[in-house]
Amino acid sequence: MVPPSRDKITMSFASIVEETLPAVVNIYARKVIRTQSPTRTLDGSAFWRLFRDTLLFGYGKERFVNSLGSGVIVTPDGVIVTNHHVIQSAQGILVALTDGRVFAGHVVLSDKRTDIAILRIAAGGKILPHIEFGNSDQLKVGDLVVAIGNPFGVGQTVTSGIISALARTTVGISDFRFFIQTDAAINPGNSGGALISMNGKLVGINTALHSRQGSTQSLGLAIPANMVRPIVKSAIQGRPHIRPWIGISGRRIPALLAAVIGIKQQGAVMITNIFPGGPAAEADLKVGDIVLSLNGFPITDFRSLRYRIATQLVGDHIDLQVLRRGEVQRHYKVALVPPPDKPPRNDTWLPALSPFSGAKAASLSPALAEDFGLDSALSGVVVLDVRRGSSAARFGLRKGDIIRAFDNRKIRIVEELVNLRLPLFKAWKMQITRSGKEISIDRK
Repeated sequence: MVPPSRDKITMSFASIVEETLPAVVNIYARKVIRTQSPTRTLDGSAFWRLFRDTLLFGYGKERFVNSLGSGVIVTPDGVIVTNHHVIQSAQGILVALTDGRVFAGHVVLSDKRTDIAILRIAAGGKILPHIEFGNSDQLKVGDLVVAIGNPFGVGQTVTSGIISALARTTVGISDFRFFIQTDAAINPGNSGGALISMNGKLVGINTALHSRQGSTQSLGLAIPANMVRPIVKSAIQGRPHIRPWIGISGRRIPALLAAVIGIKQQGAVMITNIFPGGPAAEADLKVGDIVLSLNGFPITDFRSLRYRIATQLVGDHIDLQVLRRGEVQRHYKVALVPPPDKPPRNDTWLPALSPFSGAKAASLSPALAEDFGLDSALSGVVVLDVRRGSSAARFGLRKGDIIRAFDNRKIRIVEELVNLRLPLFKAWKMQITRSGKEISIDRK
């Protein structure tokens, strides 16, 4: 049967695009780049120092470059969401609307770990086009979406596709690796642009393109709107974004082992550490408990647990479904609090008398651990930097190591490491946590 009209045979995104495209902006970030010397053989010589800053050579000069990205207006008074990497180190930001208006952009909040930045523009009291947040947890694989941005600087472009995967945790550029994957074309310049659902809501912020080296095939990734919403709320309230904390760490139970235990979902998280006096401890959670879900959402690995916590706000409570001793499933109500900043970090370069001189260390607190993406349920001293060729480097210390104990004596604050002396003519052992694994450095 022949369709009676054009409307019956034409599927179009035009109405969605007309409604949302004016709220997607172009962001021009001006950054200062200091040019490098072309050769190290000249650098440092008297001749080079004399001429390196002249117009003849031009090296050592500061020059300005403009990077291009996209952003999304999310409130009528000019609050804009974009990526942290779009505006990082910017000396000046311009925001261009589709109607030709250009405004100076001011950074209100920028969060490297989620790769989200919040800007504000002053529109003189005029109501700006904006897009409302949707619920990214309602997305399903196969849902149609539209991506809007400014790829390659050619101007506003719209692409369409489907949600090809959810909860991608192994790729991406942010620390909270929990992404929406889409086959809608996302290219350089799309960063910070909008991923729009079929009801015209903002369900994601386009952030990255993942492809194999030398391949033209790629995957588009977007930060879920439910991750972005609490950061926007913090920015509007004029306070820094504080990620909620419950004081646990854990490891994933593989799907095969989960099936043996009797867990029907694809994996779960076993609690391996609980911070003394933290919310998890006060809620009576125990090491060895298996976390199955948070607020009804399945938890399959520790990244998904961190993501679910990060979508909440400090002061909220979460419901954890937990399996204890492989028998009883219980629900625990856990408070979300700011990570405590005790003990004070006290950044210190270990002195020459220390056996680990050449290392910069700090007392590990949950707040410091959250800032650096470390295990916030552990205590100890974290290595912030190691000078090449130093004593610390020769002993095998690396940036990010958490020193937990020395000869079975716990190390809790950096002063204990400063005052540490190696025993003469005796073997010793130092316990550290490196990338989530417990290892030891032994000397016999």
